[in-house]
Amino acid sequence: MNILAHAYLSGRHESLIIGNFIADFIKGNPANPRHGLTPNEQAGVWLHRAIDEYTDAHAQVAAVRQLLYPRCHKYAGVAVDVFFDHFLAVQLATSPDDSLLGFRTYVYEVLHRHWNRLPPGADRMAEAMIRYDWLNHYQTIEGIDRSLKGLSRRTAFPSGLDTAIDDFTAHYGFIGECFARFWPQLVAFARERLVSLPGFA
Repeated sequence: MNILAHAYLSGRHESLIIGNFIADFIKGNPANPRHGLTPNEQAGVWLHRAIDEYTDAHAQVAAVRQLLYPRCHKYAGVAVDVFFDHFLAVQLATSPDDSLLGFRTYVYEVLHRHWNRLPPGADRMAEAMIRYDWLNHYQTIEGIDRSLKGLSRRTAFPSGLDTAIDDFTAHYGFIGECFARFWPQLVAFARERLVSLPGFA
């Protein structure tokens, strides 16, 4: 899953959000002293990895990944993550309980409060995310296209991400249905997994 989903699945727990956000920048065991993470930040890293593993193996995700494979090949999973963040953003934007603008503001505030906990690379990503308001723009087709084009510029090989929006718009209904079947199951998994995470309190 992408940034919005990972943050949302961390609940309103600041250290979990930070650990989840920096997880891709932490190599090996997050409990290793070289990382300098608190127990709850370590739990956020473990949660991020568990979410990714569950997502990669899910049949609904595989169905969309297969649809995108002719264009994106090994980067199809990256496109799925971004597409699913769109549907989550739309869901939050229309929900009176978890509004997108309210949640996005909260996440940005958490990152500002814990800026010194962000390793190199994660801090630059957070700066760009806040400056260009990624989380808010995920709800629009234009915002998703911009995110995909940005990702395509950072891949080592041609990825097809720069034109993946064509598949997204052509199969919008199908992708949305896959997300709708997948998301409640992921939420339930993350909640169950959270209670068994090492270090979480």
